[in-house]
Amino acid sequence: MDVMTQLHDLRLRLLVQQESERIACSQPTDLDLSVVQARSLCWLALLAEAHEEQASDAERRGDVEQAMGWFADAMRLRDVIQVVSSIEIPLPATALQDDDDTPLAA
Repeated sequence: MDVMTQLHDLRLRLLVQQESERIACSQPTDLDLSVVQARSLCWLALLAEAHEEQASDAERRGDVEQAMGWFADAMRLRDVIQVVSSIEIPLPATALQDDDDTPLAA
């Protein structure tokens, strides 16, 4: 693993740790999974875009093997985005309504 890849991995771990701390602090008692899903999708999209940019840079430098690796990672991230997007998470109000079967007052 080259130095740039190691730095990228460390940066990614730090970003994930910081985001998980932000979620925990903003939702200390009742974690809203829809918020976690939305934030995850934002981060995954940014990561996929960064990987695509790295693939383009490697391709411009003529490093086809590195470009293919970055591109494959970007495609895997796009697959993960599809999976995370497909997860159906009930909205908190919907979950409450389902629990007691009474309509919520408007």
